[in-house]
Formats: sequence, structure tokens, C-alpha cells
Amino acid sequence: MNDIERRHETTIARLVASPGRIFVVGGVDSGKTTFCRRLAAAGLEAGHPTAVVDADLGQSTIGPPGTVGLKRIQSPEDLTAEALVRPDAMAFVGSVSPRGHFLPLVVGTAKLVMRAIELGSRLIVVDTSGLIEGVAGQMLKLTKAELCRPHHVVALARGGELEPVIGVLSRFLDLEVSELDVDADVSVRSVEERAVHREGALAAFLGPDVYRWRVKPTVFLPTLPPGFDHTVLDGLLVGVDDGTGGCLGLGILESRDDALRLLTPVSEGVKALRLGSIRVTTEGKITGTVDLRAMLGTD
Repeated sequence: MNDIERRHETTIARLVASPGRIFVVGGVDSGKTTFCRRLAAAGLEAGHPTAVVDADLGQSTIGPPGTVGLKRIQSPEDLTAEALVRPDAMAFVGSVSPRGHFLPLVVGTAKLVMRAIELGSRLIVVDTSGLIEGVAGQMLKLTKAELCRPHHVVALARGGELEPVIGVLSRFLDLEVSELDVDADVSVRSVEERAVHREGALAAFLGPDVYRWRVKPTVFLPTLPPGFDHTVLDGLLVGVDDGTGGCLGLGILESRDDALRLLTPVSEGVKALRLGSIRVTTEGKITGTVDLRAMLGTD
């Protein structure tokens, strides 16, 4: 075990000794997800009711890309890749990038942290996105932390890349920050590898066995304006809601023969649909992005 690994282990032991809400922040390919799993495993071993909230939209491990996912960790099997893809709760964001989607991402993360608290979790680990640069990175991390109120932030950094984010969090919130170096053994994935992972994860939640539901124009968020041409919604990713604020899964809109239909593996309980900002196929391939404000002609 090298010095960096020892520091990681020491930090995990200290966090488990005083469980609470833990934010793990860092750039792309900084080992956030691995650290979160190790921390959750240690919490489980210590006997703490543990949960992980995955807010990394593009490279989700809990639930599909485009969502925030919650997983209660009740046994070691819950930390396997096969178990993590089946979330206990989800919040739909509708994009694989945080940019332009701060509000649903921040609210969705806070909603699932609150859900974890309601379920009795004492150790709640939040795996955040890799957006750390500039004003956007600072604002996203601060607003998310202001709603979720973490007790501790673990910052996995290469050099001083996280200093602006850490500075903002430390100035505006009363929390403890542990700065750790990124492990040199962390694997770095190419853009192509990340896209393949994302498409495979989306495909697993979208197909191949889907139901086709006829859709009324009154079920959407945002609301469709009068006389809206629904053909422009063809291929759009949507979140399937249960009518109580819960996300049941994903779907794709299909415009055919002057009718709008929902393609989804969700078999029952569909009450409303949240419009996303990407077009996808049932094979998980992202074919384009959408500006909902421009599409709907509203602010």
C-alpha cells in the first residue's frame, strides 16, 4: 500500500467513525466512484445504515445516465455492479451533462438525500459529477451542498485543480474538507470508452422489450403550448413519473401517424412525463441534444 492509499484508508476510517452526509468531489476519472464504494463498504461493515446517491449524470453506476440514483447498501452484494444498476429511487434530469441542467440536478440530488434520511440511513455518500471547472463548477457544487448540507467533503484532486471549489465550500458552509491526491492507479477512459459505457447503460433501461402507450398532450413537464407540433418530440428522452414525485424509469417519445406514443419498459403506474434534453434510440445511442426553451417557444 502506497502513501496515497494509506491516506485514503485513514480518511475512510475517520468518516466511518463519525457517520453523516459525505460529498465526494473531483474531476473526470479521479476515482470518486471507487472511493464511494469503499466508504460505503466500510460503513456497512461498521454496522451503519448506509446509502449512496449517484449524481454523475454521464457515467452513472446507480440507475441510468440522465438520472440521479439512490441505492441502499444493506449487504455486500448491493455494492456489485449488477446490483447498483437497479436503484431504490431515481430523479430524472434528462441530460448526460450538468451544464444547462443545474436546477433538476441539484433538486434531484437533494430529494434523494432526503429520501435516504427518511429510510434511516446514517452514512449517506454522494458521488458528484466531474464538473469542477470555472464558475459553473463552483456554483454547482455550492448550490448542491447548500440543499444537501453535507457534514464532510472529500476532495480528490490532481494538483490544485479543486482549490476554487474547496474555497467556495469552506467560505460559505460550515463543513469539514479532506483533500486527497488522486491515486496514480486510477484508470482513465477515453471519450469513446465513456460513450460506449453510457450507451450500454441507457440501452439496458430502454429496451428491447417496451410498451407503447398513447400519450395525451396534457401529461408533460414543461407543459406543451396550444397547437404545439408534437412531431418535434420524436426520439426525445423522457422521465416516467408515478404522480407522487417518484421516477419509475425512462422512455422515448415516438411520433407516428399523427399520434404521439411513449416507448418504455414501465408497465404500469405512469402518471406524467418529464421532457429531457437529448434524443436517443432504444439501443442507447444519443442522436442529438434539444433546447427545450427554444423548442417550446417559452422562457
